[in-house]
Amino acid sequence: MHYGADMAPGAQTLTALARQPGVTASAAIAASGVAIALMPERTSAVLGVQTTSARGRAEVRAGLGGTFAALGLWALARGTSDAYTAVGVTWLGAAAVRALTLRVDEPETDATFWTYLGLELTLGVAGLLAGSRKQA
Repeated sequence: MHYGADMAPGAQTLTALARQPGVTASAAIAASGVAIALMPERTSAVLGVQTTSARGRAEVRAGLGGTFAALGLWALARGTSDAYTAVGVTWLGAAAVRALTLRVDEPETDATFWTYLGLELTLGVAGLLAGSRKQA
């Protein structure tokens, strides 16, 4: 099979995930953090979170954006199994709590809710798989 620019974007993503699961999981959490930090109103709206004050925007930027960006960028820079495991556990923690909210909060679920759950599970497992690999 040829891996190149002529592949469909979805196929390229799956190929990257299979070849470098830790890098993919870490880059995804870093990118989501940067997006949240740069666009707190937009990302809050997508997530169904209200940021009705400057303090609310600051908390979304710092608490979500800063945390995710720092973890992902640290893992990418470190490139070690412990870093990828930390990213994987973070993704799986988000997935576990999202699943718990179905019972506790009974949120309205739409396609984005289920998409995020699927991504959290996939990227969490990817981080753990990368973390379990022996380092060269």
